[in-house]
Order: sequence, then C-alpha cells, then structure tokens
Amino acid sequence: MAEGANWSLLDEAGRPFTPADLRGRPTLLVFGFTHCPDVCPTSLSYVANALQALGPQAEDVRSVFLTVDPERDTAQVMSEYTALFDERILGVTGKPEEVTTALKSLGAFARKAPLDGGGYNVDHTASMLLLDAQGRLRSTLDVHEPAEVAAEKVRRLLSTS
Repeated sequence: MAEGANWSLLDEAGRPFTPADLRGRPTLLVFGFTHCPDVCPTSLSYVANALQALGPQAEDVRSVFLTVDPERDTAQVMSEYTALFDERILGVTGKPEEVTTALKSLGAFARKAPLDGGGYNVDHTASMLLLDAQGRLRSTLDVHEPAEVAAEKVRRLLSTS
C-alpha cells in the first residue's frame, strides 16, 4: 500500500510521518477524526483493547490514527485525543492536500458532509487496516469482532514478520 507513495504528514509530536514510517514493523491503521460522534471513538477504544489483549507483544506493533479532518485536527489536538484511548496510538495529521494524497495511496476516502445548522461531519473509510512490516495490507479489523480476535490477527502477522 505504501510502496511508491509520496506524501509527508506530521505525527502528533510534529515529526515528519511518511510512507517509510509504515514499514519496519506491523501497523494497525485507523482513519478518523476527533469530532467524530461515535465510530472513531469506538474504533480507538477497540484498538486500545486489542493492544491490551496483546500484552507485551503490543510493543511490536505501531498503532496509527490518521485524521481525515486536518483542518480541525492539529498535531496537538491529535495528541490529546489519542492519549484518551492509549498512549501507544500515534495521531497523524498534515496539510489537507497531503492528507488527501495519503488517504488515496492507502485506499481510503474522506468527504465533508455539511450538517444542518452549519458545521460539517466527515464521511470516511471506517475499516481499520493491518499492514505488514513492508507496509502491505494483510487484514482488516472490525469493531464487531472481539478485541482478542484482533489481537490474534496481529499475533499471526508478528509471527510471519
């Protein structure tokens, strides 16, 4: 997925985050935004529970929350938000055009959806991706599966990496 992609975002500490950062170890990738009313917090809680179920093996997995709403989700906002779920989840944001490029390269979409009375929501890919150490898609995770199922998918990936 990340092969041949050319984009540069920022992690929640303001450090560059590029496709190269999706290599080296398996990655659990979540798309979402901090103003999301339900799906995104549910997904991040699911990731936190999966990390807990992994125990010490969780340190061998990178967990990334990539915003689909960079206009509101600054690095600081992402840092504060991800910390509510698990300190090991890394928030990633950037300029809107770079986020769009990254989303496309990862096979994800996002589209603003105006709300009655002003403001907007963001329709986006809700699937969580499990990438191998080369940044290739190996599986998806579903919040309707028990967190232990996600942990087992990650364990299988770790055993082949």
